[in-house]
Amino acid sequence: MDKEQQTVSMDETRVRGKTIYVPSVEIDGLKILMNGYWLKVASVKDEDVVEPSMLVNPQRFVNGLKDRHLGVDLFTFVQKVPETAPQFDYPFEWDNMAVVPITTYEEWLEKRVEQDVRKGIRKATRLGVTARSVEFSDELVRGIVAIYAESPTRQGKAFWHYQKDFETVKHESGTYLEKSEFIGAYFQDELIGFIKMAYVGQIASTIHVIAMKKHFDKKATSLMLAKAVEICVQRRVTHLTYGNYVYGDPSSSLTEFKRRNGFEQMLLPRYIVPLTVKGKISWKIGAHHGLEGIVPEWGKALYKRVRGRLYKSWIPDRTKKDGN
Repeated sequence: MDKEQQTVSMDETRVRGKTIYVPSVEIDGLKILMNGYWLKVASVKDEDVVEPSMLVNPQRFVNGLKDRHLGVDLFTFVQKVPETAPQFDYPFEWDNMAVVPITTYEEWLEKRVEQDVRKGIRKATRLGVTARSVEFSDELVRGIVAIYAESPTRQGKAFWHYQKDFETVKHESGTYLEKSEFIGAYFQDELIGFIKMAYVGQIASTIHVIAMKKHFDKKATSLMLAKAVEICVQRRVTHLTYGNYVYGDPSSSLTEFKRRNGFEQMLLPRYIVPLTVKGKISWKIGAHHGLEGIVPEWGKALYKRVRGRLYKSWIPDRTKKDGN
């Protein structure tokens, strides 16, 4: 094995809530993960929390992958919020983010969110729910474990974090603490929801947003997002992000929830850099998306409907046992 090959190691990442280890290489201080068998795709590890300054010269990563002779077919990375105009001369496709441009709390509350969200925030407060910044601790982790253990399903599919033990949750929730902040929603001293945000430059990125299903009527999620906006204003953050605005289905309840809570869609270039002939062909035919790039939209919608019905039939929901 040559010296370049010796730089390859196994690195931790998470796919659908499960921790796996994949080959990785470090180039100029940034971890690059390599996934796939027939088609090997390299990507930036945890790119949501990578500082924009690390990606001002992506050609060095392209050259580094080629020089190491790792058999990588494609290298992909996304441009950072709020830079929407393509800055690099590579092939790209449009990725989408859910974004709130931060000005003032009043502007978000009065002009961006829907009326039912404002009512929900007032209702949460009236019912005694509070939202506040909270330190990462064993007590917080125990509260997160309880939230995860509430139900095996979320949004019509299996919940990735269901029944994870304390040590696993502590390990997974404790990443990037130096740039993270937790917001907890409490009802009668019980944690009923939490948000984890990571600060990257002038951007606050939500890594996880969740609340107990049995307390849905208390509107804890909207209250926590209100607190997140308030904190962003105080910290002079320019944008708050909440994952993708659309995950396949633009009419999904999650997209509608984000819209009603003041998020808008921002399109960003996701660069797909072919490094081999196989990579060029795969990019042209959309094979880098796997089945997502081949199955038509009607097929995806049918699959989601069938999956939701099967989960409801086969997997008992704990919240129903409590009469909720």
